Amino acid sequence: MTNDRRDGRESILPSDWRPDRFATLIYLIREDEVLLIEKLRGHGAGKVNAPGGHIEVGETPEECAIREAFEEVGITVLSAELRASLKFHDTENGFNMLGYALVSKTFSGEPRSTPEADPFWSKIDQIPFERMWEDDQHWVPRILAGETLDCEFVFANDVLQTLNIERILN
Repeated sequence: MTNDRRDGRESILPSDWRPDRFATLIYLIREDEVLLIEKLRGHGAGKVNAPGGHIEVGETPEECAIREAFEEVGITVLSAELRASLKFHDTENGFNMLGYALVSKTFSGEPRSTPEADPFWSKIDQIPFERMWEDDQHWVPRILAGETLDCEFVFANDVLQTLNIERILN
């Protein structure tokens, strides 16, 4: 069930894994806080996450993250840095997604609630991981601390089974 990554490291994903959806998350940081959302609808409704959403045709991950931050919480992001690629595979429900996590410290505006999300600021050392996707605790603190990661996650009916996280040295 494994394959090789481009750099020769072994993958935990099936050899025929192909994403059927592409999405972003953007973590907005101010001092010792990060902007999170209570997801109100769509994939992950009821969970805490970062603003984000599906990449539109012709859009880069950065463009998507910037657009989604404005649409979901009314924040204008001036620049964003790609910090992680996130490959998700669910063995039971056929979910295969390639996601990108970005971080920004340069933005303007005050977050506002929308039908999609209810935003709130969280101290970085008090992120409510118990209300988030199970994998988040393994990689979110690392990207917020400045690391760049290549991540693979295998789930069974939304329950994390195994993971592989590699730090990318810049």
